[in-house]
Amino acid sequence: MNIYKIEITETLQRQIEVEANSKEEAERIAKQKYQNEEVVLSSDDYVDTSISVIEQRQKKKYMER
Repeated sequence: MNIYKIEITETLQRQIEVEANSKEEAERIAKQKYQNEEVVLSSDDYVDTSISVIEQRQKKKYMER
């Protein structure tokens, strides 16, 4: 029998609008809003789940004495 390490990734996504003079400034403002918890993602923002095997190893068999 094998042991598997599984990685589960959930993706949350939301679109917001910000006023800015450039793309870089808009990204900076959005990042600040996110870090300051002015934008908080929730289950309503759910987009996808992926499940992947990232490691496999054989289970060690111990001999009984």
